[in-house]
Amino acid sequence: MKILVLNSGSSSQKACLYEIGDELPHYPPASLWEGKVEWSGDKAKMVVQNSFGKVLNAEVSVSSRAQFVEHLLTTLWNGEACAIASFSEIDAVGHRVVHGGPNFEDPVRITPEIYSAIRQAEIFAPLHIRSEVEGMKIVEELLGGVPQFAVFDTGFHRQMPLAASVYPGPYEWYEQGIHRYGFHGINHQYCAGRAAQLLNRDLRSLKLVSCHLGNGCSVAAIYQGRSVDTTMGFTPLDGLMMGTRSGSVDPGILTFLLRQGRLDGDGLDDLLNRKSGLLGISGVSGDMREILSALRNGNERARLAFDIYIHRLRSAIGSMAATLGGMDALVFTAGVGENSAEVRAAACEKLGFLGIKLDAASNAKPTLDQDIASADSQVRVLVIRAQEDWAIAAECWKLVKA
Repeated sequence: MKILVLNSGSSSQKACLYEIGDELPHYPPASLWEGKVEWSGDKAKMVVQNSFGKVLNAEVSVSSRAQFVEHLLTTLWNGEACAIASFSEIDAVGHRVVHGGPNFEDPVRITPEIYSAIRQAEIFAPLHIRSEVEGMKIVEELLGGVPQFAVFDTGFHRQMPLAASVYPGPYEWYEQGIHRYGFHGINHQYCAGRAAQLLNRDLRSLKLVSCHLGNGCSVAAIYQGRSVDTTMGFTPLDGLMMGTRSGSVDPGILTFLLRQGRLDGDGLDDLLNRKSGLLGISGVSGDMREILSALRNGNERARLAFDIYIHRLRSAIGSMAATLGGMDALVFTAGVGENSAEVRAAACEKLGFLGIKLDAASNAKPTLDQDIASADSQVRVLVIRAQEDWAIAAECWKLVKA
């Protein structure tokens, strides 16, 4: 079964193609094809690679976002980096949907009714949902009646206890769908299952703290394979300090700025989502690699940005461990979590009281999906490659089989 996965962003589109046989493999296989296009205005950079090692790098100039996406997808069966002879070889298409709103938890086949309901969730995440439903329409136009499925990034967190998900505002908020949804759920769930494999343990016996650290960041507490708490909330703005997002701030600051007439709602949204976090504090970048480079060159604001990032990350790990009553393993995943030995070392430095002890050599040069804790550490520390696209493909495979 060949399954195409689309991961749509407001200014980017990622896609990959997997082939899955009669049984799900124990470990994610290599994709047959993957591509990414990022655009600004009417121009875009596109990179495509197939399993034969053929790579296509191109600059694309078209008139609309939809055309960018169409151009990317047609390279699947046309051109030097193609992976299949015809679009008719595709058996199913899976979409990452960033917010399921109050109505969606489990992966679901997209029907006209489901499509309309997903569009109604646009109010929760306008840019992302708009891009994702557009991707569904493009696939329908290109591939006809191929089954399409939605996998929701909020779904894994929907069974959190009410004490963790309900905000301490008026109860009417909860009745109106304003509560903690949580995000990065597709990858948190995948990492929990992968951690159980690596530890050779039953997932239902494990207490896990999962740290998804990319441009967006969240920590989740996972007990018996279920999310019981997480740092992101009603939107992906809550919780940890991120690349350009502030994470949690005193809401009184926001009402103060509004009363002072310095910002309106759109201005606040732009400030908190695009001009805060690592970028806002350092003035250098929202990219951790550039923060670390500036820090090594003596940039004090970069040092402060790093210190705030680590302080909040440690606090979140400790909070999740308290929710769980201890933990069996700490997981680092996504771009920063997988690639920054400095972040992992600093985050774990003061967590010895929880039984965490890193092996310095393993942390410095880990292979992905590896335990980097010392032999005498009471808690295992795992670096696990983010596999959101594979997790989506696996869910599609299950639904088609069912």
